[in-house]
Amino acid sequence: MRFRAKIVDLACLNHFSRIINTIAKLTKTCILRLTVCKLYFILSDKVANGGASMWCELSQGNFFDEFQMEGVAAEHNEIYLELMPENLSRALKTAQNAKAVKIKLTNKHYPCLRVIVELPSLSSSSRIVTHDIPVGVIPRRMWNDFREPSVPDFDVSIYLPALKTMKSVVERMKNLSNFIVIEANLSGEMNLKIETDLVSVTTHFKDLGNPPWASEDGCQSSAQDRDLESMAEACIDIKKLQLLLAGQQVNPTKALCNIVRKRVVHFILLHEEVSLQYFIPAVA
Repeated sequence: MRFRAKIVDLACLNHFSRIINTIAKLTKTCILRLTVCKLYFILSDKVANGGASMWCELSQGNFFDEFQMEGVAAEHNEIYLELMPENLSRALKTAQNAKAVKIKLTNKHYPCLRVIVELPSLSSSSRIVTHDIPVGVIPRRMWNDFREPSVPDFDVSIYLPALKTMKSVVERMKNLSNFIVIEANLSGEMNLKIETDLVSVTTHFKDLGNPPWASEDGCQSSAQDRDLESMAEACIDIKKLQLLLAGQQVNPTKALCNIVRKRVVHFILLHEEVSLQYFIPAVA
């Protein structure tokens, strides 16, 4: 089992660093799955037990100048590692003006990802900063626990408003309640609501647009049979939503959410070569 990679391009390095930062805000530990073409960061708290889950996928070719890996076996050419993304995020913070960053899997006293940062210096020699990030190697028999979550049959799919706007609304609401209701329809309207014994606050968004698949035949019931105005809603933990919005550094070109009435809200953030999915289960 071997893995080594190198980033030289500063823009790629900073972009990669921002993604790791976002992930570190969402979860204390996650699984890093390495394949020949892609890296995946996976959090699979069981949504059924009230935990959020995350699936973030990046194409390695868009970030790394060199990328070599040998998986557990020829027919299972993958590596699954458990790590704390905050540690990786910290290591990358030292690399903001680096000439190069190398990452490799080592096993001296225990398995770790070694991050070697080559910094520019005034003399002819470079300064090297090395971080060893402890990782756990996930055995093959447990890999199935970390498959891509299936997208549930949603009642409504809608584009999100500007995430900054949404973030400031949610931050204000967070002081009033622990729960927030997200509701949307197939006419591009979405409401964020909180209701307590003392206060009821609703923020309305309109003209957001619905992704093309929202009305396709297939697994979703076709739009013809449905009232475009009728709202599908789910009540979720406001802190989990706030984490997603506050940690957001991917700057997605597209952001949307799918609502399964009273069951789950599924967020998808897309940015060229990165996709981040985040599932927040509904509370009764």
